[in-house]
Amino acid sequence: MNPADRPPAVDLQALQPEWDRLQVLAWCLTLSRQGREVAENEIARLRALQEEVDTLRGPDGPWARLVGLPLAQLEFDVLAAVAGCELEPRLGWIYQGLQNPPQVFPSRALVHELLALDALQGQALRAALEPAGTLRRQRLVQCSGDDAWQPLRADPGLLARLTGQPPALAAPPGAERVAGCATWEDLVLPPERLALLHEFLFWIQYRETVEERWGGQSVGGPVALFAGPSGTGKTMAASVIAHALGWPLFRVDLGRLVSKYVGETEENLNRLFDAAHGRPMVLQFDEADALFAKRGEIKEARDRYANMEVSHLLTRIESHRGPCILTTNLRRQMDAAFTRRLQVVVEFPRPDAAARTALWERLLPARAPRAPGLDPARLARCAALSGGQIRNAALHAAYLAAAQEQPIGLPQAALGIWRELAKDEQEGSASSALGELACFLPQEIGHA
Repeated sequence: MNPADRPPAVDLQALQPEWDRLQVLAWCLTLSRQGREVAENEIARLRALQEEVDTLRGPDGPWARLVGLPLAQLEFDVLAAVAGCELEPRLGWIYQGLQNPPQVFPSRALVHELLALDALQGQALRAALEPAGTLRRQRLVQCSGDDAWQPLRADPGLLARLTGQPPALAAPPGAERVAGCATWEDLVLPPERLALLHEFLFWIQYRETVEERWGGQSVGGPVALFAGPSGTGKTMAASVIAHALGWPLFRVDLGRLVSKYVGETEENLNRLFDAAHGRPMVLQFDEADALFAKRGEIKEARDRYANMEVSHLLTRIESHRGPCILTTNLRRQMDAAFTRRLQVVVEFPRPDAAARTALWERLLPARAPRAPGLDPARLARCAALSGGQIRNAALHAAYLAAAQEQPIGLPQAALGIWRELAKDEQEGSASSALGELACFLPQEIGHA
């Protein structure tokens, strides 16, 4: 995010009465737990602070500029309680002393006590913190569970608006951030495949025009399927999409989400999508065929439940407000009924000779010295590698040349290719695998 794009910071000094009021409320709660009376001067101070707080929460106050929507007084109380411990360390220490086990973030139970709510008001507090309530629906407050003792936290977006800093996007549960910032120039694909990737971007970039201005049907996602053999550029294409949007890319580890215990998989998926919904990020799900394969006969209860898990995942993906990219090496095993519900399907072919030449040219280190006979077209012609294999072979050749203090030449490139082919345990001689490059291999490998 550019500095000019950052949200304007709120005058935090103007919110000081909110933090002071919370401190007085905490002191009153401490006295109440000890069976002691609150002094008249503390009650008078609390009344004066309440008047100041009411002004801050008015239509022209800082909270209105910060939140941008009307809230009930109880909802403002919750916002102040969760934001206060993030911005005023003293409140975090106070919360720790009031809760068992100690924690710096207030629970719903603590907020209930701080505000001295009666039973009816306590029900209103619980309703305000429901997933469908304004505070969580509008991404102002986060809660990891719905019981009264779970910590309540200010949403990163709220803190960003308070401080004027760009929000720090934490990885959603079960996902990890993918490093790198690939660009369109890094992709070597047929023109029609590149066009499909651009069209997938259109679903994201022009959603407001189609849905809000033109009245188009609102859909989730968008969701794309990237299909093709390993090393053909599926993850790189996902990185290009994320870079074009200026968003981070997160790879979802389904192994961390799928559980053998009934109901736990759905809970894990709900946490993932609740954390990512509507946020500027791209989610990538690898090996989609393992989940969305053609459905077989249900022979036992576990088969029926597995289908329920898949249906739940599909429902959450389709309703998720943000781009999801599914990748697979085995598109033929995908259920056709599922693929028809996707916005875009992109096939990633193995590169032809021209594409392999372009890949060799790009993936050999740009500033490395090259021997005169190193011809990318020759390398491409002799070994039909994928893009990922070419990357590995080119880097292997570069490290060989660096160790030998020589330019990258055909001996290093041939050995790099041979090492890459050997990973697949392909049978056959070096001459059959490398053709005219076989003569550049070390003698011990053999050229027969």
